[in-house]
Amino acid sequence: MDGEDHCALLKKKDVNAELVRVLPALVHIPRSSKITWHIIALPLTLTFSAQMSYYGNNNSHGGSWGDSTDKMGNLGAGLRSVDWSQTKLAHFEKNFYIEDKRVLARSEREIEEFRRSKEIKVQGRNVPRPVTSFQEAGFPEYLMTSIRAQGFKEPTPIQCQAWPMALSGRDVVAIAQTGSGKTISFALPAMLHINAQPLLSPGDGPIALILAPTRELAVQIQQECSKFGSNSRIRNVAIYGGAPKGPQIRELQRGVEIVIATPGRLIDMLESGKTNLRRVTFLVMDEADRMLDMGFEPQIRKIVSQIRPDRQTLMFSATWPKDVQKLANDFLRDMIQCNIGSMDLTANHNIEQIVDVCSEFEKRNKLINHLERISSENAKVLIFVATKRVADEITKYLRQDGWPALAIHGDKEQRERDWVLGEFKAGRSPILIATDVASRGLGTFSFSCKRFQEHMLDLMLDARLLLLVV
Repeated sequence: MDGEDHCALLKKKDVNAELVRVLPALVHIPRSSKITWHIIALPLTLTFSAQMSYYGNNNSHGGSWGDSTDKMGNLGAGLRSVDWSQTKLAHFEKNFYIEDKRVLARSEREIEEFRRSKEIKVQGRNVPRPVTSFQEAGFPEYLMTSIRAQGFKEPTPIQCQAWPMALSGRDVVAIAQTGSGKTISFALPAMLHINAQPLLSPGDGPIALILAPTRELAVQIQQECSKFGSNSRIRNVAIYGGAPKGPQIRELQRGVEIVIATPGRLIDMLESGKTNLRRVTFLVMDEADRMLDMGFEPQIRKIVSQIRPDRQTLMFSATWPKDVQKLANDFLRDMIQCNIGSMDLTANHNIEQIVDVCSEFEKRNKLINHLERISSENAKVLIFVATKRVADEITKYLRQDGWPALAIHGDKEQRERDWVLGEFKAGRSPILIATDVASRGLGTFSFSCKRFQEHMLDLMLDARLLLLVV
């Protein structure tokens, strides 16, 4: 981001020193950015729980999880358990990595210095050395053509280390912040893996399965897979709740090598016999910590039980709490791990924090003042709110005042949400009011903040003013 970014927190009734310290750590803005959090708060009179009641019950929160976890309790009950010990499994290839001569020639000291400069830490047995360029990764020409077409100059730190690990056929845990380039870290190895397997036969399910917590992330991953898979004719489909099943079913029936899915919709497709996971040999769990936070662990376990145990598994996460560690230990074999940056959620010292305590009737004027200050720079503005009702109210208020604002939340059709995001990204509607992406009730403020930042980071990095209304 160029220049200074302003983040304002409106209607927060329980601001304290701990919140102000932790807030920047929860928002994974690159540490090279210079940011000001401008917190505009009411007097400290109500707790967060009371505040949520003030806006309505927790079930009213808008958002766009891939699936509603409240409705998923019985999902997977119809899946037939598989006794893999009694199943004869066909051999498959998963180690495609040939270490480049330039990588092999580097001394251990050079490797350590490179990892230190990129904040890369590794754990495990025989961890491959990192690469420093796309050429050293050894990708075939059909992938290099796509890489050049995207205009990438050099791989990100997570890509430098994760590519050799994944291409070696190892089970991998990668801990990296959102926006670090992790999608390409698993998408390109998935393409090589797929092209080394026998072609799909009629009735076969996918070869690579990518689990994601939200429909928006699933669509984002699909877009990246399409960019890099077009030259090799690798087909993909994203299946997620909140969209018609028909087109998704038709794509599955035609045969696709990659399925990107939210857990609930995938189990629905499995139970109804629309697809199967018998051919899956490459499994990715993206944003594993978010999926567990959303209560998807039972569904994830049911899905993984349908996949052969000798598969290659990659797990990506922004954090490394105990529940994610347990999931990794249960699903990954002889795993190797790479961490990018600090494992601790510490405050970003590049973020200046300002608290402005105001009264109720001042809040709208404060909001307009922020918009007027930033409007002269022709910049985009994101306003996050806790409920769908508040999103619509603020949008109506701003539009009546002449501001080009649009809202996005869970009551809107997927097609309309896509259109709104497109208008915002293109700059035709530079003010976007969005709900927190939680469809369940929010128990703590940190949960709320974590949700909005991870889900909308790509949009946040495109904006100059960030407002959070909770």
